[in-house]
Amino acid sequence: MADGLDRFGRGRRELPASPPPAGRTLPLASDRYVVDIARVRKLTSGRLRISCAVIALAVVAGGCGTSRVDPGHAGGSTPTVAATGLPAPKPQVVEPAAGEQPATISPQDPVGDPNAHATPLSEVRKEIHLELVAVTPNNAGYINPLPDVTCCGRWERTDQGVDATMPVGAPILAPSAVKILDVEPDWYAGQPLVYFELLQGSYAGDVQYVAEQITDLQRPGTIIPQGGVIARFAKSGTGIEYGWSTPNGITLAMATSGYEEGQITPAGVSIRKWLNSLGAGAGPAVPAASGKR
Repeated sequence: MADGLDRFGRGRRELPASPPPAGRTLPLASDRYVVDIARVRKLTSGRLRISCAVIALAVVAGGCGTSRVDPGHAGGSTPTVAATGLPAPKPQVVEPAAGEQPATISPQDPVGDPNAHATPLSEVRKEIHLELVAVTPNNAGYINPLPDVTCCGRWERTDQGVDATMPVGAPILAPSAVKILDVEPDWYAGQPLVYFELLQGSYAGDVQYVAEQITDLQRPGTIIPQGGVIARFAKSGTGIEYGWSTPNGITLAMATSGYEEGQITPAGVSIRKWLNSLGAGAGPAVPAASGKR
């Protein structure tokens, strides 16, 4: 090693081998050297302690979701913890999975659907027979399936069944427990018809239908309890028709007396009397107008 250099190649400072004589002090440079070493050690130790404390606080704050957002990062950029500049945690929301909802055939109004086609009668008959169940008449009572016609709508003519109107979205209710047998998508003017079987009461095993201005139809095979919704009144169409049907895919009127436009059928008179017996207030049979079956 060259004289006058330490092991790092720097000039060595020679300190006196013995205390300086009275009245003298160590050179100023040596004083600074000793004091600076102490300050460096003290400051380094203090900064390390401060840094550890800040990091610990940042971790705790991040875990608790209480980080403060740096105002300089507002407006959509990644937020930071103001004290350290570290990225702030982003809260995550986990939505619970929704349960299964009852399926319906027509979530939108099918009225006047140009793509709807009448199902062949043989297919309708087959589908109805597949869904029919053997039930025994009992003493269970019925409820008015059209309460919103009674309170807020209008009873109209008698034809194959009874025609009526009611507020948009109003339900057609199951008069007893019923089973949906079949749905015809184009029964009249592109509007559907729903066949259903009564499962309770003195008419258990008989078939009824509701048709035309209806939507939100339940699927064939669905069993609906008394008071449950079979369908709802659609926002446009030709009103609804409610009546008796048969297990063979045709209305009771067509199966018995036949039907011509404007005719008041015995089956239509019968369903109006049945509705009146339930407090529907459907009134007497009204002569049918032309232009609607």
